[in-house]
Amino acid sequence: MHTLQMTLAGLALLALLAVAAKVLGSPYWTMTRAARLFIPLWLVIAIANMLIGILSAGIPFLTELAVLAVVFGVPAAAAWYLMRREQA
Repeated sequence: MHTLQMTLAGLALLALLAVAAKVLGSPYWTMTRAARLFIPLWLVIAIANMLIGILSAGIPFLTELAVLAVVFGVPAAAAWYLMRREQA
């Protein structure tokens, strides 16, 4: 359940940045820039989530690594898609 919540939180953060890019609509703040900001930000958050799982909850590293792949991968793939869609 926590994996789903974190994945949805990542998608929500991406949506927030995408809406900000659309609302601001300046030449600087584009969907590509929002996605490029999101990916490293979300990676840091996902790794912090993994470390909390390992250190606080005692979840094995390999299990958390698989969860990290989903928690980071799904929102990052969505960001990549938005970035490519704008460039097309």
